[in-house]
Order: sequence, then C-alpha cells, then structure tokens
Amino acid sequence: MASPSFRAGAVQIRVPATSANLGPGFDALGLALALYDVVAVRVVDKGLHVDIAGEGADSVRRDRNNLVVRSMQAAFDILGGQPRGLEVICANRIPHGRGLGSSAAAIVAGICAARAVVLGGMSDEDVLRLATEIEGHPDNVAACLYGGATVAWIDADGPHASSLQVHSDVNPVVFVPGNTRQSTKAARSGLPVELAHADAALTAGRAALLVHAIASHPNLLFPATEDRLHQPFRLADQPHAAALVEKLRGAGIAAVLSGSGPSVLALATSPEQAELASSFAGHDFVPSQLPVDRSGAVEQSAS
Repeated sequence: MASPSFRAGAVQIRVPATSANLGPGFDALGLALALYDVVAVRVVDKGLHVDIAGEGADSVRRDRNNLVVRSMQAAFDILGGQPRGLEVICANRIPHGRGLGSSAAAIVAGICAARAVVLGGMSDEDVLRLATEIEGHPDNVAACLYGGATVAWIDADGPHASSLQVHSDVNPVVFVPGNTRQSTKAARSGLPVELAHADAALTAGRAALLVHAIASHPNLLFPATEDRLHQPFRLADQPHAAALVEKLRGAGIAAVLSGSGPSVLALATSPEQAELASSFAGHDFVPSQLPVDRSGAVEQSAS
C-alpha cells in the first residue's frame, strides 16, 4: 500500500456520550446522548503534543498511551502509515468511569480523526470493526458512531450494527454520581457463569420488546426495561444506584443502570415525566435531561 497523503489543515471530531444495555439489551443495545467530547487533530512536522481540557484533564495521559492517540495510530496503520507528527487537543465533557461511554467516545473520535486527516479513508463499517477490536464489545462504539439507538452484534466476519429510530417521546434523564466510578472489567467479573432458563427467557423477551418500545411505543418502556441477566448482580454491588433505580421504577419511570454503572438512566416518556424523574436525586447523583443524539460522530469545521 502506498503511503497516505495527509490533510494540511486541522480536523475536528465531535462524539456523543452513550448508554449501553438499556436494561435487557446486554452488550447489544446502545443509545447516544447529547453530551459531547470534541477532538481536534492536526498533522505536524514531528513529535506528539496532546492537550486535554475538561474531564480527565488531571489524570488522562498525554503521550502515545492516550486512548485517542492509540486509536488514531491503529487507524493510521490500516490507512497506510503514520504521520510525522501530531497535535491532538481534547475537550472532554463525558464523565469518565461513570457508564456513559467515555472510552468508546475516545476510540471513535481517534479513528474518525485519523480517517479525516488521510485523503482517502475508511468506511463506517471499517471504523466499527476497529473500534470494537479496541473496545472489546460493540454496543457503545456503535451508538457513538451512528447516533440514535443501535443494535450491535458480532458474527464470524466481525461486528455489525443496525440503527433504530428513537420515538420523539423518549426523554432521557441521566443521573451521574459525583465521586463514584465503576470499572467495566470489574463489573463483568461479578456476573454469574450460568443463569436460570426462566430468567434468560424473560430477558430475551424484554429485549425484543425494548426494540419495539423505543422506536414505536414508548408507553411500553417500563416493562421493556426489566432485566435479569446483569442488573440484579451489578446493582447488588452498587447500593446507591440500586436505591435510585428502585425509587424511579416505583414511580412508574423506566430506569436502568447505564452500562455497568454507576450512572443511572431514566427513559421518560414525556417532558412532564422527565421533570418528575429529575426530582429523584439520591446520594450524590446529579440528574441531567439529555436529548437523544441523532447524529453520532461528526466532522466539524476546525476554525
């Protein structure tokens, strides 16, 4: 493969936060939310300069082990070669370690930035494949890339995703704890190896109902978000999130753990229900009404 040609000017990529699983859609369903990280990238003559503002400014690495940079380098390898140098500026708003897809956002932003600076790039399917390889599962990266709601799966030939229309009555409310973080790897280690057939059957049926509810009949979101596959085990280790989910569901609001937590997602079905949900603050959770992002990862003008 010939060495790639690189764009002279800067590129800017905006990527949304995501909430995965949505209850019963374990490792498959994802929803993009209107809270964004923005990454600006410029090819320079030599070296690597990484600047970070906002979330992670005091903790995220500024070298080649930065997740955005690693994802860019993986994409450049596929695209034909590395640039001589890079300037990377990250403006982060997605909370880290809170179950809102911050790592997926970094990965998708890095890959999309790499294809944007190379003249002749990658397809969305190629981006999804590489992002899934880096992330380890496709649910968050699919929603981040495509926006809206997505169903993702992995076949023998790799990951795939299909987009769902999200009904206009779906009003997400996210409850983000101020101090608590959760490792996805640690949360997965607490899941059982085996599950009762009745629990698996119920969860499969609710996942199918959830696809129907989020696209066409949001009045069914409350029963559609019942899950026995992963949430009971994760919530047992997150008592504050468990109490908030119980309180919201007790008021008839479809509430779930966002990803592996500790954030909680409520899928309100009207502005009035969203306001009601927002009044249910518990422990150090801060509620935010976040519209559904319907654009996914987008290249913006880098002025």
